[in-house]
Amino acid sequence: MHCPFCDAEDTKVIDSRLANQGFEVRRRRECLTCSERFTTFESAELVMPKLVKNDGRREPFNEDKLRAGIVRALEKRPVSSEDIESAVERIKKNLRGTGDREVPAQKVGHWVMDELRDLDHVGYVRFASVYRSFEDVNAFREEIERLEKAPTAEQRRNQMNLLDGGEDD
Repeated sequence: MHCPFCDAEDTKVIDSRLANQGFEVRRRRECLTCSERFTTFESAELVMPKLVKNDGRREPFNEDKLRAGIVRALEKRPVSSEDIESAVERIKKNLRGTGDREVPAQKVGHWVMDELRDLDHVGYVRFASVYRSFEDVNAFREEIERLEKAPTAEQRRNQMNLLDGGEDD
């Protein structure tokens, strides 16, 4: 790493520690030429997959667009910005977790609906009405009935996952 003060190539790391909840490494460095000290941050550079739209177009994942859609669905609803950011992070984690270079945009839409269902039912129905292109009031009614019958987020968390290879008999 070049020294930002004298542009020398030789610096040494004096101290390293985790930062940003463990997603970055903060390093204190010292220049071996001018003895100035400075801080650097190191983080993993993760390339997000491209999204494949229904018409076949491919576009880069846009976190701001994702956040804006969620915020729009939750406008004037009692959901904290921290909860919204957590939902965005979970969706990004799901996207990275696919390991694919391209992911259908429809899959991201389903993840958004799952997050909104847990955050706020009104926001969920708002988003679903646009995402699923509701044609009339009956479509709203059917979605609300489906929502009322679905298990809550707490109930889903407490359910045993039969696919994870639980205990053997």
